[in-house]
Amino acid sequence: MIAFRQCDARCPFLWEGAAQPEGRWHAAGEGPAHYFADTPDGAWADFLRHEEIRDAADLVTIRRAIWAVDIGDAPAVRPDLPVQTMQGDRSTWPACQAAARELRAAGQQRLEAPLAALPDSRMFVLYGEPSDLKLTGWIAAVDASPPQAVMRRVQHYS
Repeated sequence: MIAFRQCDARCPFLWEGAAQPEGRWHAAGEGPAHYFADTPDGAWADFLRHEEIRDAADLVTIRRAIWAVDIGDAPAVRPDLPVQTMQGDRSTWPACQAAARELRAAGQQRLEAPLAALPDSRMFVLYGEPSDLKLTGWIAAVDASPPQAVMRRVQHYS
């Protein structure tokens, strides 16, 4: 399966080590956690929501890389949480992090959930060091900006 990820073009597309800022599906110190979207628009929407970018005029100032990554076909587990929690604001992160922690404790290293920023898209999170995951990625765009059409579809934090 090909999935998409945006990142600073100066950095590799995967995190190394546990020193990663927390996200919806991992707490501080629980990395590396690698977040992917099922579409490029989903990757952009997730970035815009996370950075709380709401003004379309700001899009021209953004320069990021978009990666297409073969994340393999291993099955992903969906957390047993209400959709509202999986797509909620930052106050829902602890519940998502706890659900992900339980799945990892049970041996799961891959989860799938609705993408919070773009409800018609999916998020995949893979846990582990890049060398263990053996993923192949191709840079699809360097110094790219999110499309204007994505901004209108982003489900921002309230």
